[in-house]
Amino acid sequence: MEAQGLDFTYDPESRSLVASFTPEAGVAPPTIDVPWLEERIAELGHGALRRNAAALGVLADSIKGARPVAALAVAEAVDAKAEVSVAGDKMAAFLSITPPQGGAPIDDAAIRRALAQQGVTTGIRESAIAQALALGQADNLLIAEGRAPVHGEDGRIEVLVPESRSRVPQVNEKGLMDYRNLGEILTVHAGQAVMQRIPATPGTPGETVSGAVIPALAGKETMFSPNLSGVAPDPADPNKLAAAITGQPVRTREGVIVEPTYTVNEVTINSGNIDFDGAVTVKGDVQAGMTIRASGDIEIGGTVEAAVIVAGGDIVIKGGAIGSGGRKDAQGNEIPSYIQCGGSFTATYVQQAKVEAGDSIFIDDVAMQSNLIAINQIVVGHKQRGHIIGGRAQATLLVKAKVIGSGAHIGTRIDIGLDPKLRAQQQRLVLHRQQVEEQLAQVVKLLELAAKLPERVPPETLKRARITRESLLRTLTRLGEEETLLQEQLRLAQNAKVIAEQAVYEGMEVHCGLLHYTLVGDKAHGLQVRVAEGALEADQLARGKS
Repeated sequence: MEAQGLDFTYDPESRSLVASFTPEAGVAPPTIDVPWLEERIAELGHGALRRNAAALGVLADSIKGARPVAALAVAEAVDAKAEVSVAGDKMAAFLSITPPQGGAPIDDAAIRRALAQQGVTTGIRESAIAQALALGQADNLLIAEGRAPVHGEDGRIEVLVPESRSRVPQVNEKGLMDYRNLGEILTVHAGQAVMQRIPATPGTPGETVSGAVIPALAGKETMFSPNLSGVAPDPADPNKLAAAITGQPVRTREGVIVEPTYTVNEVTINSGNIDFDGAVTVKGDVQAGMTIRASGDIEIGGTVEAAVIVAGGDIVIKGGAIGSGGRKDAQGNEIPSYIQCGGSFTATYVQQAKVEAGDSIFIDDVAMQSNLIAINQIVVGHKQRGHIIGGRAQATLLVKAKVIGSGAHIGTRIDIGLDPKLRAQQQRLVLHRQQVEEQLAQVVKLLELAAKLPERVPPETLKRARITRESLLRTLTRLGEEETLLQEQLRLAQNAKVIAEQAVYEGMEVHCGLLHYTLVGDKAHGLQVRVAEGALEADQLARGKS
């Protein structure tokens, strides 16, 4: 279709496509609409221009009505446009590009101007600019990133000696694990460094995309506890503590102390009872009726029979432990017999024994008619039989053996889950912390008074108050760490379980708080009992798994 009298002219000055129309006398106006006009514009090579829909509508109506049009801009050339938006926290900027419509494509200068208009000066990603220029388009493209501050690390104390309670079975000459040889009790010599203080770091400031500095928080300094015995500052390095004596390093909540070790061939009526502030090593047996008490570890190379063994650390008995079984002394009194440690207890076997461990109990062969209590776990069996027969085993997290019970269906009770002592200990810690916080508040009030009215507080009182404040702050830190540890133990207790790897016999009972499970019939396969949906649930173990 042709439209006589219709003409299009591109005006470079205004960058517009101008239409004109002169109707011819005596000629009927053609039927023209906007789509036809758009096609005509494209045919003339101006298809990339941005159309003016309203102007095209006016032009079409004028042609239909045979009304002249002198000069009407119906399209224009539009350059590509770059827009930059900045995140609310000023840590990122994003680029969007509107493509050109018959105008100039995007260029580097346009992008730089858009960045400058939004105040973006740092963290500009040159690779993103290159990508946008190559594609000629972008939609919310990350074009600049701020740099977050790196806060300083708190000062910390590093222990430079192995954990004395981390002794593990040793590998023998055949390459096998020897569960009788658990290694020597660790010893350090006078002058040997045992702890190191790592100073706090200041941190590295950050920066927003507009160049504003984001301050970094400096780390908090930490100091050695003044309550560590057997150690002294290292003359060559003030950031280290060294052993002041030759002895056994023992970790406490405040750091490492060094305790001397007492060694004896055997404990009998000739050696007398032992009560020692440190670690004890007995090369042979402990005779019935004897007592050993130590603040550190106790290691016994032989067998313990009807004796009292109490340690603040670990107890290792390379032989076995036999309880009194109700035996009486010459005066008719029952011979006292129990084993208690703050750490872990390890032995080859126990029989009619009472054992309580602040950490875990490890027995390689048999636990027979014994009363076993461990805060964390009880594991019976590795290279030897691994039987729990009769008695009672109580642990917060796990009771595990190869076989639980016996063919004689001897009653064997297993208790798992929350140890009431843990909850009581947590309550005591909270109360203690509150008391310390109240004391600290009183001291702080005194120091504030001294700052405002120094004449009312004697210098000696002020000095004591500052010392007391530092001591109370250290105590609060320690109590906080203890609370965190207890909360983790209470959380883990919710996943407590009992595992019999090979077999379990009727007579086994499992208790977890108010929950109770009684095994009916023998099971010649592995079994796991755990808490599930408010009840104790027993599942068969796949062969070879535990």
